[in-house]
Amino acid sequence: MKLETKRLILKPIDESHVDDILKIRSNKITNQFVKRIPPNSNYDALDFILTIKKRTANNETVYFGITYENQQNLLGTICLYRFSEDRMEAEVGYELLPEFHRKGIMSEALTSVLNYGFNELNLQTILAFTNKFNENSKSLLLKHQFILEEGRTDDGFPENLVFSLKK
Repeated sequence: MKLETKRLILKPIDESHVDDILKIRSNKITNQFVKRIPPNSNYDALDFILTIKKRTANNETVYFGITYENQQNLLGTICLYRFSEDRMEAEVGYELLPEFHRKGIMSEALTSVLNYGFNELNLQTILAFTNKFNENSKSLLLKHQFILEEGRTDDGFPENLVFSLKK
């Protein structure tokens, strides 16, 4: 399944995206706000892709690679995951290569994924967890009417803020 916007195609990732996933997930600028072990090789990126494909097949996640309309290379990724047991709530996650920041790309992708989540998956709430120092991410969420959940914490990640958006 894919989603299309004015400039972008949001599409499933597959084995052909190994180099792109390695580049995105090992980017030092992106990773300054994300607690994860970055991939060190194509093998690590392939392992991640295969995990995502399995989780997608099991309806545990909806995961998209972000590309410009007439381009193959991924600019970033966006997903819905951590669905609640009743499938009324999910978390949105996203990342974008720094050279594509401040161009409206993630805003366009997020609009499409929010629409899909609320109108196709019938979610009632979408959560977003972001580092308190990640100004770009906080601005993106506020632009899309997410509300900061004052006093709510992200277990194990004290630097994160929790935002929510209701249908």
